[in-house]
Amino acid sequence: MSIVKRFITESIKRTEIDEFLQKKLERAGYGGVNISKTPLGTHVVIYAMRPGLVIGRGGETIKELASALEQNFKVSNPQISVSEIEVPEFNAFVVASRVASALQRGVHFRRAGFWALNQVMDAGALGAEIVISGKLTTERARFEKFRAGYFPRCGEPALRAMKKAEAHVLLKPGIIGVRVKIMPPDAYFPDRVKIIDALPEEEKITVPEQTEAKPPEQAEEQAPPQAEEAPQPEVQATEVADKQKGEAKE
Repeated sequence: MSIVKRFITESIKRTEIDEFLQKKLERAGYGGVNISKTPLGTHVVIYAMRPGLVIGRGGETIKELASALEQNFKVSNPQISVSEIEVPEFNAFVVASRVASALQRGVHFRRAGFWALNQVMDAGALGAEIVISGKLTTERARFEKFRAGYFPRCGEPALRAMKKAEAHVLLKPGIIGVRVKIMPPDAYFPDRVKIIDALPEEEKITVPEQTEAKPPEQAEEQAPPQAEEAPQPEVQATEVADKQKGEAKE
């Protein structure tokens, strides 16, 4: 088998496993799967809102999933682990399934679309887009798009950071498709510039405050008065002696 055919067959197998788990774990709030090969076998990580329903009582459900993956999809020695979704609003599978279930209950498509969009944006996402397509109002099929926030269409952020998912629901007019794209808050953008303060607070240079120069008049007024010179005792003694001599001659 050539390398191209090998990659194609592995991608098809991953898609089939994803669709199988999405139908099987719909009540558990299925949010995606990550498959990686290890020397001991195949490590399968299932993301769900309610991990207890995936594991089952005594691990019965997870054992059934492991046997189904090994028999139906030829997965060698599957080792399944379940991870809980911390923020369901950032998971495209969860949002798409919520919109699909709302449409199945009879909620109007615009109300369901805006409700899901507001939930995603209130959770802190940078941007989101929800597209609902099918026979929405008339016999002719069309689509309605709900979009908010910063949402790049192309480039590295759109290919790597953006999370995508699709869901389908069968109604009386026909099949309605729901496509969800979410840009999480931790997405990396190469064109975004972040300024970092290089110097810490301890090494910052502080400039001393300069005192204003006062005019000379104010300086003289504020100068302390000089002490008066004390009279010299020798001068007073000579003056007293001269007076006594004058009185004696008279």
